[in-house]
Amino acid sequence: MKTRFILIQTSHAGNVGAAARAMKTMGFDDLVLVAPRWPNVLRREETIQRASGALDVLEHARIVATLDEALDGISHLCATAMTPRDFGPPTRAPRAYFEMLLKEKLLALDGSAREANLALSPSPESGVAFLFGSERFGMANEDVYRCHVALSIPTNPQFGSLNLGAAVQLIAYEWRQALGGFAVQDAAPQGERADAAQVAGMLAHWEQALAAIGFLDPAAPKKLMPRLNQLFNRAQLTQEEIHILRGVAKCMLQSQRPSR
Repeated sequence: MKTRFILIQTSHAGNVGAAARAMKTMGFDDLVLVAPRWPNVLRREETIQRASGALDVLEHARIVATLDEALDGISHLCATAMTPRDFGPPTRAPRAYFEMLLKEKLLALDGSAREANLALSPSPESGVAFLFGSERFGMANEDVYRCHVALSIPTNPQFGSLNLGAAVQLIAYEWRQALGGFAVQDAAPQGERADAAQVAGMLAHWEQALAAIGFLDPAAPKKLMPRLNQLFNRAQLTQEEIHILRGVAKCMLQSQRPSR
């Protein structure tokens, strides 16, 4: 589904870069700026630094003069407004609203929506836009009134202030999760597993070393080596780890050699 992030009258260049970075981490790249303070904001040093590598988002971003231009091809509008309005669209938390939106089970929760017969569920051919107001004043009432919903991020009631970049990140994350999210990345490969012969050779080396330092009594070994064998089998050692353990055994043996 087409997804657009719209920043209205942004005054701090760094926030534009932070928004681009937030979008890219969640797989979005459609950014439109409406009448930003700096006409060259996409090329300012602070913007580029805060984007932290999301330069492709900045390169494809557009600057327009009016909100109408920014909404081309978009059918469903989501305002981001921490302060509920007495009039206008319903205020909803992002997660619950996105779930309803994608299941196409939205109810016409306010009278104005029913009267206007607004299509609350966007079609795949159209798109969804998330609108963010200026850092100092938030979204203008007239812009909020145009939207189908006012998204309010649940925050500490005593301190609900969010930086613009952080707000974009949270909305982008919740929307990505609603769309299915990304799989958690597996850890980097740890190297090729050691085979049984390599483990056996390492254990023989350790047996010599443990005997040399007096930890193992060859005359009464008990079950020390079988237990170490089980321990190392559970660890699923890599070849690199075998080399490390053999290096430890080598040092133990060298420490017991008489100095000349």
